[in-house]
Amino acid sequence: MAGRNGVDQLGRAISVAVLVLFLISLLTRDRISSVFFLLTVAGIVYMYFRVLSRNTAKRRAENYAYLSRTASIRSYFRSLGERWRQRRDYKFFRCPQCRTLLRVPRGKGKIKIVCRKCGNSFIRST
Repeated sequence: MAGRNGVDQLGRAISVAVLVLFLISLLTRDRISSVFFLLTVAGIVYMYFRVLSRNTAKRRAENYAYLSRTASIRSYFRSLGERWRQRRDYKFFRCPQCRTLLRVPRGKGKIKIVCRKCGNSFIRST
């Protein structure tokens, strides 16, 4: 694989999309099934084309474009994961005025929470 592009984030996303299309093609019937199967085959061909490509600059540019377009979606799910990992120690609230996410320690009873962004204060139970 020397000099080849290999698997990157876009390649992984294509492989997930191909798997979903394949499952849809298995669950549907008639012409719709064949359309999804053809899309699956086209996705597999494109995925292997990207993996085996020697034009690494072009593939890197494609991956960068994919990453820049999906940055907000990926950061949203990353923050959900962080909130899930911290759920035992912290409670999360949204500021009623500016909708900023605020993190407060659990087990403090009723406390006054002051938003760092807009300065609004509100009382919540932790």
